[in-house]
Amino acid sequence: MSIVPAPPQHPDGPLFAEVDMGGDASAPTVRATVVQASTIFYDTPATLEKAERLLAEAAGYGSQLVVFPEAFIGGYPRGSNFGVTIGNRTAKGKEDFRKYHASAIDVPGPEVDRLAAMAGKYKVYLVMGVIERDGYTLYCTVLFFDSQGRFLGKHRKIMPTALERIIWGFGDGSTIPVFETPLGKIGAAICWENRMPLLRTAMYAKGVEIYCAPTADSRDVWQASMTHIALEGGCFVLSANQFCRRKDYPPPPEYQFFGTEEELSPDSVVCAGGSVIISPSGAILAGPNYDGEALISADLGLGEIARAKFDFDVVGHYARPEVLSLIVRDHPAKPVTFTSASEKNEDSPK
Repeated sequence: MSIVPAPPQHPDGPLFAEVDMGGDASAPTVRATVVQASTIFYDTPATLEKAERLLAEAAGYGSQLVVFPEAFIGGYPRGSNFGVTIGNRTAKGKEDFRKYHASAIDVPGPEVDRLAAMAGKYKVYLVMGVIERDGYTLYCTVLFFDSQGRFLGKHRKIMPTALERIIWGFGDGSTIPVFETPLGKIGAAICWENRMPLLRTAMYAKGVEIYCAPTADSRDVWQASMTHIALEGGCFVLSANQFCRRKDYPPPPEYQFFGTEEELSPDSVVCAGGSVIISPSGAILAGPNYDGEALISADLGLGEIARAKFDFDVVGHYARPEVLSLIVRDHPAKPVTFTSASEKNEDSPK
């Protein structure tokens, strides 16, 4: 693994170096990059500008697929408690949520259009972590774009973790897509939902080959999960995490890291990254990187998928459907249905 300076893509030069890894020249390859960088918190326009610079740099390396971290657009509210205790919400916490809600994006919406235009401009497939605003409910979401600048669809995190459940809604089975593309079949699961065996099984059944895992978990044990998924699914795993320092968030008292604020300086690392790319055989192709913001890249030799599946195909020859099976309810779960809509359809001329 070597550190390679990026070719200039901006008058100010590259934001940081790329971590580069070679590939297998004997098989078709896909050049993939995971972005390890911080949101500009509470400033979605500035974060979109940063995203474009990073995308331009990755494209300058020949990347065909670029994966951004969980909640890159809108921000991961690390350290916040939104003033919540059982039976009480504070006025400050409600105001924190208002600002967080204002930083989220509508899907579809102008920010989605801009991200699509970026993907088309730099001719890359783009997987982007966002905070999605649907009315007054927020979702932790991944958006998918193709290299022609088209929005392909989204995945909503189906189970937020711990206090995340206070601020994010739950996705349903209608947004667990795997997209068939010229690069391979691409899907995503977000952070700890990667630890849900049945969700992974649903993705394997859809044939995922390039498994994207945007996350906020920088612990060493996260690497074990990523390696396991690569081996279990016989797929490439691309995990992108933010690298953040305290100064990447607003200063106190506007924004507080509850329980640790007094221990932090502006340069304290509050999320150490650990972004990584792993092959279907469990080999680490690039990363994990804990050194700072980086573009972490590898060439994915797609022939390795078939070689891995020969040993173990979890929903194929290694399955035992007469003993174990899974039902996925993949229709939208709607809290309100209006019968007048169906009645109009019934009354319309045949």
